[in-house]
Amino acid sequence: MPKLKGKDSFRERFKVTPRGKVLHAKSGRRHLAASKNRKRIRQLGKPAVLGESMAYKVRKVLNVK
Repeated sequence: MPKLKGKDSFRERFKVTPRGKVLHAKSGRRHLAASKNRKRIRQLGKPAVLGESMAYKVRKVLNVK
């Protein structure tokens, strides 16, 4: 069976670490920041690790082992 075609939109949204973890950006940082404290806004800027079941699907689409 041939390999799946990788999706460019997935490459923009997700990053796979050398150990295989999948990182993604957190939501909630674009606007309405006045109601959020500085700590919360700062922590929203850090990448989050995707859950293993979803990470498996993302790695499959990105053709990453």
